[in-house]
Amino acid sequence: MKRLFSILAITGMMAFGTANATTIANTSTAVTTVATMTQDDAAPADEPLGFHQELKKRFIEGGAGFMGIVLLCLILGLAIAIERIIFLNLSTTNTKKLTQDVEDALSSGGVEAAKEVCRNTKGPIASIYYQGLDRTDEGLEAAEKAVVAYGGVQMGQLEKNVSWISLFIALAPMLGFMGTVIGMIQAFDKIEAAGDMQPSLVAGGIKVALLTTVFGLVVAIILQIFYNYIIAKIDSIVNDMEDASITLMDLLIRNKK
Repeated sequence: MKRLFSILAITGMMAFGTANATTIANTSTAVTTVATMTQDDAAPADEPLGFHQELKKRFIEGGAGFMGIVLLCLILGLAIAIERIIFLNLSTTNTKKLTQDVEDALSSGGVEAAKEVCRNTKGPIASIYYQGLDRTDEGLEAAEKAVVAYGGVQMGQLEKNVSWISLFIALAPMLGFMGTVIGMIQAFDKIEAAGDMQPSLVAGGIKVALLTTVFGLVVAIILQIFYNYIIAKIDSIVNDMEDASITLMDLLIRNKK
């Protein structure tokens, strides 16, 4: 009987020990799994953010007030710049081909045929040609005055709304500098309230100041590139208009003879 109790006791101890070992092993495995998952979850936090995520983060840190106004300047400036670029590209005309067509029309069908060519051609140069041809009955002097006057009108159409882009170019960095000043004032207010010069107190204000300045300068640089392209395009079209006006008067003089 004692022997039976001894065997049962040993068997129970072995079963209890096995269960404990299994529990400890399972616990260790679970702890290891949780630690691995924690490390995996924490790993992406150490990875650098993408460009758009970083930009969004910096925009939020800069404050919605001034950063929103600077962003509005960028949106409005780009909208006007894109509209002007499309308009200027549509206003570009093959001056040599138009001049040749007008000259051929004058030789074969007269002024009315040349006016028809101008009506079927888009762009300010064709419009100037049409105005000059429409005044040929009143004399060459009247035609020249019409060409000069309508050339000024067309130049105004080319330069329409361009001044708004230059306004946004000047306004964006000014708003950034204003954000810088306000951020520095906030930093010094915190120092005054705390009565101690601690980096953690002024870091937030200085960070806002620098971010608003950077975004203002970036907006101004982007708009400046578009502005310079638009001005160069306008100058090119205006030069073509002036050359075309001189060519038209030469054609009219030869046609009169």
